[in-house]
Amino acid sequence: MGNKGKKSEYRRIVAKFGTNLLTAGTEHLDLEVMATLVGQVVRLHQQGLEVIIVSSGAVAAGRQQLRLAKERKDIPSRQVMAAVGQNALMHSYEQLFDWHGITVAQALLTKANLSDRLGYLNARNTLLALLELGVVPIINENDVVSVYELEGAAFGDNDNLSGMVSNLVDADLLVVLCDVVGLCTADPATDRSAQLITRVDCIDKRIEHLAGGTRGRGVGGMATKVQAARLASASGATVIIADGKEQDLLSRLVKGESIGTLFPPTASKMESRKRWMLTGLAIKGSLVVDDGAVVALKEQNKSLLPAGIKAVDGDFLRGDAVDIIIEKGKKGEKIARGISNYSSRELAVIKGARSNRIESLLGYGYGDEVVHRNNLVVL
Repeated sequence: MGNKGKKSEYRRIVAKFGTNLLTAGTEHLDLEVMATLVGQVVRLHQQGLEVIIVSSGAVAAGRQQLRLAKERKDIPSRQVMAAVGQNALMHSYEQLFDWHGITVAQALLTKANLSDRLGYLNARNTLLALLELGVVPIINENDVVSVYELEGAAFGDNDNLSGMVSNLVDADLLVVLCDVVGLCTADPATDRSAQLITRVDCIDKRIEHLAGGTRGRGVGGMATKVQAARLASASGATVIIADGKEQDLLSRLVKGESIGTLFPPTASKMESRKRWMLTGLAIKGSLVVDDGAVVALKEQNKSLLPAGIKAVDGDFLRGDAVDIIIEKGKKGEKIARGISNYSSRELAVIKGARSNRIESLLGYGYGDEVVHRNNLVVL
């Protein structure tokens, strides 16, 4: 795999623990499994590495505490289980880490926390401050007030949350620990000929198709793990999906051993504003652009000018984040994201026009560019 010598590069690590792993396939948390995982994090911590945990398992812990034999899937019941279970989950982590003299901190995030620039920066600053103090942050989505995870929406699962956190803290490595060996050519649970894919350089339609759906007690199947890999790798992190039951997995991965499926970074580290735009959490609209604009943005590193815009979708203001898409049938393909210098109302007037006509059309202008290259991220 050519991954030797990576130890020094993996200084900041996000480790995602899935529900099926933490419960060992049962209906309740398995403390022996948790102790093993905590021990691995402790060893990395003792090496001077920074580790953030994104942990599932709150609903399973709540079901155990409330002695509910049968899983109830309605949203209010699962939120009640999460409210009870989150405390039990953190109590277990606190005890396990305390045995090693390490302090942990709980961070409950929702999509709304990160969808605005200020919230994004506040969360980032808090997590980085905790790491500087030698604390291990343990993150979960705030299921009690958010239905995203419980409904299985696009951002609302801890796989995608782990990708977001990797983006948020500028992680070097995201390890998604689950109960399967990684991404395979088929579902290994049903196809004995399934082969592990050890490296994915490009997440294309074939890879998305192979990811399949959800199984077991966890919300996120392989599809959401691949989604997380796409986000984190585009933020400059290496991503590995692997079987959390492997002995001393984290230390072996940090040393460069080939285990599971590796997704190398698809971009260099970005400054914070661009990483925030990349998440897509605050997108207010979209701009449909012509082929010339696509070449200018993707190949020539240029800004988006009004002349290249064919259509404007959504209602947004100057300074809002927008998707930039090329028209392909009804769906369109996203090629970039950026911060618009003009509102949707203004763009409806100047789209397709040369930049030197902006002031005559509007009576004023905010510059020649609709999206400046410094405020733009190519996907």
